[in-house]
Amino acid sequence: MACALVSLVAAIALGTSGTARADKGVASCGAYTLHGSYLFATHGWNIVGGVAQPKAIVEGIDFNGDGTLVSPFATVSINGTIIHSSGSLGTYNVNTDCTGTLSFTGGASFDIFVEASGRQLWMIQTGPAPAVFEGTVTRVP
Repeated sequence: MACALVSLVAAIALGTSGTARADKGVASCGAYTLHGSYLFATHGWNIVGGVAQPKAIVEGIDFNGDGTLVSPFATVSINGTIIHSSGSLGTYNVNTDCTGTLSFTGGASFDIFVEASGRQLWMIQTGPAPAVFEGTVTRVP
């Protein structure tokens, strides 16, 4: 009986200490998490008249750390047609759980999932529909 009690106490102690350590590592994010220059490289599809058209983008995004952003350059290929753009503006929101939203003025909107360090984020297009488009955004040194 004493051996079983010691085993139970040890199991509870180990389980509790592991939980305490996990709680200390909980990240908190905000608009400030994203700051500096990033590169968005992705591909997916626009759906036009029920037909999927391939779309690829390489785009610079400068996050200002305050919920605003600028895209200094972008190269887009939609069904093989190349489009260059620059100077796009947008806004973003990052919740404390590191999820959020991003919208380009007059353009696409995304749900975002931010790494707590701010080094990387993942985006999936939510509008305008229909589109199947997601990608990774990485801070550049």
